[in-house]
Amino acid sequence: MRKIEEPRRFGPGWPIRPASAGPDPTTVLPSALMSPRAYSWYIGATFSLFWVYSTIPDIVRRSGSALESTAGIVLVVAFSLCFLAAAPVAWTLSTRGRLLVCGAMFALTLVFVPWLGTGTVGLWTYPGVIVGMCVFSWTLTSTAIGALSVLALVVRALTQPWSEAVLVQPVIILSIPLMMAAFARTIAVINELRATQAELEAVTAERERSRVARDIHDILGHSLTVITVKSELAARLIDADPQRARAEIGDVETIARGALADVRATVSGVRGVTASGELAAVRRALAAAGVEAELPSSTETVPMEHRELVGWVIREGVTNVIRHAGASHCRIRISAQGVTIDDDGRGPGTHALAGSTSSTGLQGLRERVESAGGSLRVGTGELGGFTLTARLPAAATLTTEKTGAHS
Repeated sequence: MRKIEEPRRFGPGWPIRPASAGPDPTTVLPSALMSPRAYSWYIGATFSLFWVYSTIPDIVRRSGSALESTAGIVLVVAFSLCFLAAAPVAWTLSTRGRLLVCGAMFALTLVFVPWLGTGTVGLWTYPGVIVGMCVFSWTLTSTAIGALSVLALVVRALTQPWSEAVLVQPVIILSIPLMMAAFARTIAVINELRATQAELEAVTAERERSRVARDIHDILGHSLTVITVKSELAARLIDADPQRARAEIGDVETIARGALADVRATVSGVRGVTASGELAAVRRALAAAGVEAELPSSTETVPMEHRELVGWVIREGVTNVIRHAGASHCRIRISAQGVTIDDDGRGPGTHALAGSTSSTGLQGLRERVESAGGSLRVGTGELGGFTLTARLPAAATLTTEKTGAHS
């Protein structure tokens, strides 16, 4: 099956990229910063920066000079840009790298201490949000955010008289980042479901293409083999028995039209194959090939749920007999346990005896049987020829024995 390429993913909650896996983060950073999920983050994060910009009047008021005031405003802008870029950058890193980004955001808040003093605690919500959006482990997330809120509580309790107001900022630091962490994981689940859905659609399409290719091979392989045999027979009889030659040519036309109809039905997914229908078809094919046929009179003993698969095995088995066996006698036996096709042709080669055939026809048959829960093996038949055994699940056993090389 064709390998489905995994798209590069950036977003909250995606599996952590190991430090030793993939390219260096700097090579994927531009893509991460300009990904659709990064743009979604920018929109939401920009609105949350109101508290940062609300500190500008305090910074200007507490600055001793115009230069100091300008420096404070520049730091506010730099902090805002770092906050916007922190999440997309962290999404490209391993767990350790993400924690370093979160730590850098916390350290960046401390540069405002000369202007804001203990009011800097209010900025700690922002590194907490980065933790919630980027650290995938709930244990690490809750521990880091909890520690941040406790630290804020300690700072507030030591620097102002105790009151309910002391609890406001620690509660905000605890609640908003945890809420964002839950939101990030919801987004991650939705993104994973969408990615899985896309992968399932691709796999389903690939399997359908494989089914159509396998069925067309089985249909055309059998039909073209019979057409070839009948055409050769008609060419030999055209002078000796023109009447029979015309009949053979008529059969060729009928088989060709039938193959065309089967191909159309296979593509549309409505084709049906039955054991009884295939027995009737191989009777004519073996007669045209000059192979003596020993066939059962009925398929009633085959379980209903396995009759289509039995039909496919009969078709592929007899096609190999006609193409490769060089046999003079072919015997088909059907019972409640399965079906056996045996002939007296050249017999299997080394690879066939090992059961490791790579031929298109037998490989397609192997896939068909195994998808039904059975197994396929090959060997030497009772008449000295090639044996192909397909065992079905439960009590049913399907055996095809035939002589010849692979189709």
